[in-house]
Amino acid sequence: MITFYSRPNCRLCEEGMSLLKLVQETKGFTIEEINIEEDDDLHERYLMQIPVVMQNGKIIQAGLLDYVTLLDEIE
Repeated sequence: MITFYSRPNCRLCEEGMSLLKLVQETKGFTIEEINIEEDDDLHERYLMQIPVVMQNGKIIQAGLLDYVTLLDEIE
């Protein structure tokens, strides 16, 4: 499972989710999307980094996502 931290009306988040879904077609994982604006701790932790792609408690990539890194790093 991949956790995708984002927030509404975030262009980078929308682009990142589209990219993540392309990788999902190849790798076959599930995506749990979490809105950081619904949790004060997450908002404080990730506001300057979103979108954040995390797997098994490890940040795979944050900010401007790229296909090659996601494809290589996601198990």
